Amino acid sequence: MTETHDPLDGQTSRDAMLGWLLRDTLDERYLDDVFAGFCDRLRRHGVAVAHAALHLRTNHPQWLGIEIRWRLGGSGPESRNLDYGLFETEGFRGSPGQRIRDGAAMVRQRRGASQGSRQGTHRGTGRGTDDDGHPETARLMAGQGLTDLVAWPLRYSLGKRHVATFASDRPGGFAAAEIALLADLLPALAVVTEVRHKNRLTRLLLDTYVGPHAGGMILDGATRRGSGVTVEAAIMVIDLRGFTRISELWPRDDVIALLNDYFDAVCCPVERNGGEILKFMGDGLLAIFPLDRPDAGGATLRAAHEARRAMRDLNRARTGQGLEALGYGIGVHAGAVMYGNIGSRTRLDFTVIGPAVNVAARLEGLTKVLEADVLVSGAFAALLDAPTALACLGSYPLRGVGEPLEVYRLAGE
Repeated sequence: MTETHDPLDGQTSRDAMLGWLLRDTLDERYLDDVFAGFCDRLRRHGVAVAHAALHLRTNHPQWLGIEIRWRLGGSGPESRNLDYGLFETEGFRGSPGQRIRDGAAMVRQRRGASQGSRQGTHRGTGRGTDDDGHPETARLMAGQGLTDLVAWPLRYSLGKRHVATFASDRPGGFAAAEIALLADLLPALAVVTEVRHKNRLTRLLLDTYVGPHAGGMILDGATRRGSGVTVEAAIMVIDLRGFTRISELWPRDDVIALLNDYFDAVCCPVERNGGEILKFMGDGLLAIFPLDRPDAGGATLRAAHEARRAMRDLNRARTGQGLEALGYGIGVHAGAVMYGNIGSRTRLDFTVIGPAVNVAARLEGLTKVLEADVLVSGAFAALLDAPTALACLGSYPLRGVGEPLEVYRLAGE
């Protein structure tokens, strides 16, 4: 089917695009969909854009940023994460993206343009280069049938600069009126996308520092001291043994590297099995597995098994390097906890409190006495469909707990 669109009328198209951006996107939550809608409307207004992308910096512990990409004829916007090492790659050096990042007002690259030729100043664009001199960009353009690529900074508030690129597949590339229209629309596109980007960053930071479930509750309004809910959950407490001695004797950077390796080993299994890490406490952590989820007890037990295997692998690697193995303990209990905000009037912590948390912590402490890596309570064992996964060690008194508690270890430990 042949695509139809109106011929470009600069002022009419500008007014229509600005009206859509500033009024009609108010109820659109996702930045990706706003950008895709923007590109679709450019086509309908006669702009020969066939490919477009936003490159946005994020505050993610694993990723430098995100690329949101739109393609003519595609099924929708595409997103991919950008590695922290991107700026050091050969493909990035000298690219339009790097030149924008280094301060260029605009960069244009056209296939077949004379090397080093200069482009005149367009309204609102500033001066930019016009050449086909970046080999990786030229190769990508040729592979996708693109003839012209223009990159601009997408200017957010407080001096934040991201990158927007638009490419054409029309012979000869963009017309001067199309370049001028795109440049005129960029400030409005920046305003509209910045709101969504900051919403995404807010969610990302909450996920990183308090976990996705707690982060969702905070965004939904659970921000007052004392606000929260009572939930039934499996509670897991994990602690590293001998850390005080290590931190006193080892260099600071070595201690940090050790903690990061240890937390990778025990945290990934928790998150992979649906648990939520609520806080790190020095060399320990507190996690919960809400019991309203299917097979929450089995998922908690799998997390304990996987954490144990990961620590075994870590210790094998450490001893192979001539380093001492790390001791640790995991305590698991099940019960009702208050899940919400506690703290001062101006500084809150979103966490769980209650006797069940104390029991899990006492079980972790008991692992040292019973020389077991993992200990769970009878209340938790009652949740499992396969009791043979555990071996009962008897009943033990725990400090602060009224009655002796039935204690189990992993079968085969």
